[in-house]
Amino acid sequence: MTRVAAVDCGTNSIRLLVADADPSTGELIDLDRRMTIVRLGQGVDRTGRLAPEALERTFAACKEYAAIIKEHGAERVRFVATSASRDAENRDDFVRGVLDILGVEPEVITGDEEAEFSFTGATKELSGRADLAKPYLVVDIGGGSTEFVVGDDHVRGARSVDIGCVRMTERHLLHGGVVADPPTPAQISAIRADIEAALDLVEQSVPLREARTLVGLAGSVTTVSAIAQNLPAYDPAAIHHSRVPYARVREITESLLTSTHAERAAIPSMHPGRVDVIGAGALVLLTIMERIGAEEVVVSEHDILDGIAWKAAEDLEQAS
Repeated sequence: MTRVAAVDCGTNSIRLLVADADPSTGELIDLDRRMTIVRLGQGVDRTGRLAPEALERTFAACKEYAAIIKEHGAERVRFVATSASRDAENRDDFVRGVLDILGVEPEVITGDEEAEFSFTGATKELSGRADLAKPYLVVDIGGGSTEFVVGDDHVRGARSVDIGCVRMTERHLLHGGVVADPPTPAQISAIRADIEAALDLVEQSVPLREARTLVGLAGSVTTVSAIAQNLPAYDPAAIHHSRVPYARVREITESLLTSTHAERAAIPSMHPGRVDVIGAGALVLLTIMERIGAEEVVVSEHDILDGIAWKAAEDLEQAS
């Protein structure tokens, strides 16, 4: 076993996984897995820059994670940064801050690299499941972007497009610093139009409709699963590999898009940082399901973070 630490810094959240990994057997044992909402991508779509307060929140989380990594004695750390830091003019400030705190330089990866990591993390443990037909379509709905990967044992096609839950919320639902509560039908139609246009782009290079199993990743999808199960609190064990039918996704999405902030915040499994963006995130999922005719989504708690951990373990194995 190799002890590794993986950090995934996205537009909305930053996450840590410290795990023991054995690349030869495909076994990954969690030692510590946590998530902090930092909203690094606050305003990036509008200004093109990372806001000082967003960097401050992110660096505070990095300091907390550095202590945990040291406590567990990880042999290798990989820090991957995605959509928001790709887009920002001042991303060098972000890179320097992370390097000072964690001692590793963040890898500001491309959308295609992000998709590859997500596919590995989501499907490595599904390959022996006879009830889940290949090829898989792995959809990772993030804050700034959504990654699409179709593959079986190997990736056939991958594409990243800018239709994340934070980006869609800020672009269409934010006026004067206040999120529409609830959105108007015209605002919802505008979000859906953006999603449909992005799916047209994805289909130019990724065979979405060849997929036999839809695997959904990240907070918007896992929250929809938690709501579908009426969980009294967020429960990763109950959510991981749960299956949510299309009709239930549609019902939940319509409910979220017609509810107030207070009503969404009162959902027991809702993370406070997702209250304002969950409606847009659920609409991304629903629109994808409609496009490919998916009868259900298989929900995974294992995603890009697990893919980063696997890569860190493989790096160590090759180095030895």
